[in-house]
Amino acid sequence: MIRQRDPDWHARPVPAFGSLDAQLLVVGLGPGEKGANRTGRPFSGDVAGELLYPALHRFGFASSPAPLGSDGWANPAMSLSNCRITNAVRCLPPANKPTTPEIRQCNRFLREEIEAMPQLKVIVALGAIAHQALLWSYGLKVKEYAFGHNVRHALPDSRVLVDSYHCSGYNWRTGRLTRESFEAVFAGVAALIT
Repeated sequence: MIRQRDPDWHARPVPAFGSLDAQLLVVGLGPGEKGANRTGRPFSGDVAGELLYPALHRFGFASSPAPLGSDGWANPAMSLSNCRITNAVRCLPPANKPTTPEIRQCNRFLREEIEAMPQLKVIVALGAIAHQALLWSYGLKVKEYAFGHNVRHALPDSRVLVDSYHCSGYNWRTGRLTRESFEAVFAGVAALIT
């Protein structure tokens, strides 16, 4: 339906962005309709990317703070350094929020991606849904790892899970998440990796 309406849009599963050799993995929810579903790159084209990429750039994980190029599509000059970005689900979720069955169905892809990252040290979960999906991919119980902004959890394989409120427009507009509190997450991540 979206592909018929907007034939130039990506409108199919959105692949992860960044190398499998990275030490940092950022996990989001799923592609936004006018963001990654349109551009084909996670967090490109929506408000969330306007917070995420500048934070990654500030701490040396992205080559540019601008997720979009001058044409309004994914910035072709953007590259990630020691960082990979993925989502709990790869396709546009209904009502822009992944359902539990959809997260469960896609969870094996997240698990396989994590298993394919031999250098991985830190995983940042953007939002409670990404937190939950990440724990499911490890076969862990959510109730034993309480979600909270800038809260760290030791994972069984010695990796560290760092939670953050999602960098959504809603969280930003309501003040639940500020640029400073979001960047504090990545300041801590940078310290863990170096």
